Amino acid sequence: MKLFEIRGGVHPKDHKELSANKAIQTVPMPLELSLPMHQHIGIAAKPMVQVGELVAKGQLIGMCATKCLEGAASNHGITAPVHAPTSGLITNIAMRRSPHPSGLPEMMVTLQPDGADSWGSLPSALDPLNSSVSELVERIHQSGIVGMGGAMFPTAAKLEARKYSDLHSLIINGAECEPYLTADDRLMREEAQKIVDGIFILQHILNVPNVIIAIEDRRVQAADAMRTAIVSQKGMSVVLVPTRYPMGSEKHLIKALTGEEVPSGSLPGALGLIVNNVGTAYAVHEAVRLGQPLVSRIVTVSGGAIKNPGNYHVLLGTKVSHLVETCGGFSQPLEQMMIGGPMMGLPFSDLEVPITKGTNGILALTKSEVKPGTHRPCIRCGACIPACPSGLEPQDLFVLVRNEKIEPALDAGLADCILCGACSYVCPSHIPLVQFFNYGKGQALEMRNEVVRAERLKRLSDERSVRVEEKARQKKAKQEARKKAIAARKKAQEQEGAQAGEVKA
Repeated sequence: MKLFEIRGGVHPKDHKELSANKAIQTVPMPLELSLPMHQHIGIAAKPMVQVGELVAKGQLIGMCATKCLEGAASNHGITAPVHAPTSGLITNIAMRRSPHPSGLPEMMVTLQPDGADSWGSLPSALDPLNSSVSELVERIHQSGIVGMGGAMFPTAAKLEARKYSDLHSLIINGAECEPYLTADDRLMREEAQKIVDGIFILQHILNVPNVIIAIEDRRVQAADAMRTAIVSQKGMSVVLVPTRYPMGSEKHLIKALTGEEVPSGSLPGALGLIVNNVGTAYAVHEAVRLGQPLVSRIVTVSGGAIKNPGNYHVLLGTKVSHLVETCGGFSQPLEQMMIGGPMMGLPFSDLEVPITKGTNGILALTKSEVKPGTHRPCIRCGACIPACPSGLEPQDLFVLVRNEKIEPALDAGLADCILCGACSYVCPSHIPLVQFFNYGKGQALEMRNEVVRAERLKRLSDERSVRVEEKARQKKAKQEARKKAIAARKKAQEQEGAQAGEVKA
């Protein structure tokens, strides 16, 4: 298959050898699980359990109420339910620190495992060929499946693209381009058949003839395993893409495979394409074939400070501290912890935060693995421009965002920045460009939200004015009617009096 050149990108040292050649291990049952109700893009779920309640493994513990879905973009809304990763006792429902650099609290359900790990009543397995598409999509939604590559977009909502786009291809993203991360690589090596079955189900739902499974060209064993698994499947092919960051970005993977660019502000469906991660396909297999919701995932634990790097099968809600302990703790002085990869991941310091559906990696980095924290002024060298895979001019965007000129930054393409970190990687002044752009995007979102709030307040004010005017009109009409009634009664009385006088006379 012919591949197309993508612009920009970098070749950071990948450090994948730390974890790639070790089989996936299972993390022992923790003493406590902390389950955020917001493990997906979109509307947060609401707790469906109470403190003191006993729950079974796989039991629904959080979902969005029907009213949350009003005005949503799809039949399922942009939301996903949350399930109990094991059986046990609900001990707390409260706002707790989230796995986010802001450290802001969010609603979490705390579960104390009972050690039995007993599944509750699960829905019956579905045969994809003898089930309706709506049944399959509903099963995926009810199982709480989201994008497992880190985006966390609800999969059922993404599948709604089949209703309004003329789809022809499904791309399965196995191009795990972030340094250190090898969770998808190991999953493809060890569970290729299950992944391919999940891909088959997605292909059937979308009714597309072509499936491209994209894998980095250095991941030879994973590619071989997937090729073996698709032998009996129609329309599926494995394509090796160059090992180049950020090849795993959805839009850039599409460009490399098809030569087409997703228009700014659009989704891949505009080109007749849907992209899903290999981990998502695996979760779809478990949901449809076994009736099991998404309650665990594979997480890469790596970095120079970790004693035993590797890939681990982890229950959602497991605290990072328990995961680090399972890996033998720290073997060297720790400089920085990261959720995700070092390029697009988020730094954090509280090891008590939990693993979520979007956690594909936990990194414990030493000082030698972290770029210097002190940055110098921009020297206008322009090194960031050819590195940008989105064709932007990061040095100009930086100046605009730094000076709080958000609207001009949006005009200059801030919304198209994928926060890949390629510009920061090549910057000789060590300017944290990604943090600036992330801040700028946050400010832009706040500006949009402010506009929405202002429009909503104006609409409510206008509606109130209409109500007040209508009440005033009704009140005036009642007063006029009352006046007329009084006048009519008075006239009638006068007429009666006049008639009575005539009779006397």
